[in-house]
Amino acid sequence: MSSSADKPSGARSTQQYWCDRALLPKGWARGVLLTIDSGWIVDIAAGTQPTSPSRRLGTVLPGMPNTHSHAFQRAMAGLTEYRVRERDSFWSWRETMYRFAHRITPDDQRHIAARLYVDMLKAGYTTVAEFHYLHHAPDGVRYDKISEMSQSVIDGAELAGINVTHLPVLYMTGGFDGRELAAEQRRFGNTVESYAELSNEVAVRCARSEQQQCGRALHSLRAVPPSAMREVLQAGNGSQTAAPVHVHIAEQTKEVDDCLAERGLRPVEWLLDNFAVDERWCLIHATHSSDSEIRDIARSKATVGLCPSTEANLGDGVFPLPALLAQGGSISVGSDSNTSVNLIEELRWLEYAQRLALRSRNVVAGASGDHTGQRLFELCLDGGRRATGQQVGRIATGYRADLLVVDDNAIPHTPDDFVLDRIVFGCDRSPFRDVMVAGLWKVRNFRHVAEEPLEQHYDDTLRRLLGDL
Repeated sequence: MSSSADKPSGARSTQQYWCDRALLPKGWARGVLLTIDSGWIVDIAAGTQPTSPSRRLGTVLPGMPNTHSHAFQRAMAGLTEYRVRERDSFWSWRETMYRFAHRITPDDQRHIAARLYVDMLKAGYTTVAEFHYLHHAPDGVRYDKISEMSQSVIDGAELAGINVTHLPVLYMTGGFDGRELAAEQRRFGNTVESYAELSNEVAVRCARSEQQQCGRALHSLRAVPPSAMREVLQAGNGSQTAAPVHVHIAEQTKEVDDCLAERGLRPVEWLLDNFAVDERWCLIHATHSSDSEIRDIARSKATVGLCPSTEANLGDGVFPLPALLAQGGSISVGSDSNTSVNLIEELRWLEYAQRLALRSRNVVAGASGDHTGQRLFELCLDGGRRATGQQVGRIATGYRADLLVVDDNAIPHTPDDFVLDRIVFGCDRSPFRDVMVAGLWKVRNFRHVAEEPLEQHYDDTLRRLLGDL
């Protein structure tokens, strides 16, 4: 029997792999035999003896969903770290981002997305929810095909081999007062009618692959009037009833203040009072949420999408995570602006931000004796599965075969319960030697199977984009 490292990356025959240990939904199991057919896990047997040594994987984890990404922003990572105002903030960063966004062509978008998704796979992300609002030409004129930019992102996902939930974003107004979009925002804008056309084209494209899902995204309460929100969500009934719905919310204190001034309620409070928010929803950031809002988020079963490296980079603030977890709430993790594409860093800073704020340790751990690294990982697997609307994030029958094979050198002599603690808090680089997505090996010995050509296209793109900065 041939080695998994020698197996063609496109092969989809029935496969069996034996894991020394694997993280299953009920915890660690030893001697796990996985049977995979057409990219799906069809059988699991624990407590078995090794099969052929060539199919022995060692320590195996489920692939992690990344539930919030703006792919094009990867190309501007590190280009906003200079002072432009006496007191820089998210709002001054946004002005720089707008200027960069106007440089991006559909071909640029494809190459940036493909290279970004290679980095995500190497980091342990096997599914990505792409929150995409870069729709039109820089002057706001639509392309002949309104989904041109979305199609480019999905092309990038296919080139890299990552599962993608594509979220076309509705963006209509420049503030809670309904002002028109500024010139630099016109590239993002759609009417309800043009958004329906865009979404339908994306849905048709995503229907071609089991690895793709189309959801809906409302940029923010300030960018989508209430009447448009209702119309879009009602239009999503039928084939999209179970599709995920994502929205930026309560990321900045100014957003909270403006919502109070215009609508008399805080953003999360207003959303939950006016819409049937449920487990399909992912509330991105929700940083500045009150105690009552946190309680109501947990009751709604919505997932909170947390992006700690971006929230720190933009100076957003720290989400009150212990309060949500105490209520049984759901969280997921995302790389957002993609300044950092590092799953370990995101998980680590979910905990470290709380330690700094509360001057306490092991904040995310539940009951006495629980392990912080494993609880973080499992919480984000579960929330990521719900937020992407895909059967991912578990090593279980009926789930996509997305596997992370841990390098033994990263966790030498480590007992099961400490494996994820060592990974999250003790690794300086990604420990995932091999990565499988939908039954296919996409990363082997820390290298993506198509890394060199995709890296060259990305390099050529950056040379053009950054040449006259």
